[in-house]
Amino acid sequence: MTRHACLLPLSVAEYLEGELHSQVRHEYVAGRVFAMVGTSRAHNTIAINIATALRPHLRGGSCRVFMSDLKVRVEKTNAFYYPDIAVTCHVADTHSHYLTHPCLVVEVLSPTTEGIDRREKLLAYQTLDSLKEYVLIAQETMRVEVYRRDEAGGWWVDTYNAGNEAVHLASVELTVPMAAVYEEVDVSGDLAVS
Repeated sequence: MTRHACLLPLSVAEYLEGELHSQVRHEYVAGRVFAMVGTSRAHNTIAINIATALRPHLRGGSCRVFMSDLKVRVEKTNAFYYPDIAVTCHVADTHSHYLTHPCLVVEVLSPTTEGIDRREKLLAYQTLDSLKEYVLIAQETMRVEVYRRDEAGGWWVDTYNAGNEAVHLASVELTVPMAAVYEEVDVSGDLAVS
């Protein structure tokens, strides 16, 4: 027997209500929902390393750092994403379950989501007027790409790929050594940093 399913688009309100009760996180794009998969040990360690660098640096100021369980709403593309890390410094970012004005978004790349992170999310996040930097971090090799908005609104990318380099995050005025980004992560078969 063939089964058919009707894929009616969900409204934003239906999506948000569903996420409050769901055991699985879902991203939302133009009325459609997509289940999120689990992450690897390396992915999780890199995200923790970045959050660990950001948290004490931002403490006491107006900016806040959030990890993967808080969504970012991109209204212009009718989407909600769960980035690995997001930072907001905007006073209007007061919703309890999502951000609307992040200045920094960080994604640790996974084989199954890298294409989406590099294309769909990059283009969507760039529509956020508040966003100053979008960071993509490889987990199988030392490589960090920082997409930056310039004063004229154009976007540029800086790539860091040497263990002795440091990643500069101008949006939050923080520089993180590559060794700290990859601390306790096995990169290309060699232990990056112990």
